[in-house]
Amino acid sequence: MKPAFKYIYGPVPSWRLGSSLGIDPISKGRKVCSFDCVYCQIGKTGLLTNERKKFIEAKEIVVELDMLPALKIDYITFSGAGEPTLAENLGEMIKAVKLIRKEPIAVITNGSLMELGEVRTELSLADFVVVKLDACSQESLEEINRPVKGIKFDSILDGIKEFRENYQGKLALQVMFIGNNKQDINKYVYFTNYIQPDEIQLNTPLRPCHIKPLARGEFLKIKNYFTSIRKGINVVSVYDERTLEDVTSISDEETLKRRGKVK
Repeated sequence: MKPAFKYIYGPVPSWRLGSSLGIDPISKGRKVCSFDCVYCQIGKTGLLTNERKKFIEAKEIVVELDMLPALKIDYITFSGAGEPTLAENLGEMIKAVKLIRKEPIAVITNGSLMELGEVRTELSLADFVVVKLDACSQESLEEINRPVKGIKFDSILDGIKEFRENYQGKLALQVMFIGNNKQDINKYVYFTNYIQPDEIQLNTPLRPCHIKPLARGEFLKIKNYFTSIRKGINVVSVYDERTLEDVTSISDEETLKRRGKVK
């Protein structure tokens, strides 16, 4: 009988990370996030908050990792059903994983708490940080990401910028393009110039949700524009043709659906 995993899932084939084994440091059956994004494939946020707390003990993650069979893993990724930086022991978890696993560690974050020095310090322990920036103003933040009260766009932008200036790992900036923000492409180009990430990840909601994705042709124009303007920075998109090896998962399909990882 397969062991039951509560907090780790996958690996899943990721267009950003290859074979990615997920760790959810915050969720115990519901989505916990500082955003309630209109396009989220996991669904409505169960607990909308920006209060950091300990949801899961680091040792519980270690126990599950010790139960893993031999798997090909490119990244161990802190993500899951919500915002991973809400876990006040995220840094402790990353350190614990590094003691027992050789794979590089990624964190996928919405950037809402990066204004906090302790969050930037904890994220700096990861090898690869992917931070999304779907909005280009406070108005579009409210419209697209629907944050908990008190989160400000300018604080997010400044937090990412400050993190970039001191971070020694790889930083990617991800933009989710939908009908609401596609006309603001020049603002996103400006933000990438300001932040200077190592990579730009262009996304549109291909997984099931009520927001219509941009068509491949329209999306290709956006990528080509970024590529022409931001020479020297790697630009990848969810529509790119790539070869992903078969990934053996420890999770059943229902678990992956709850994590938003399958259609």
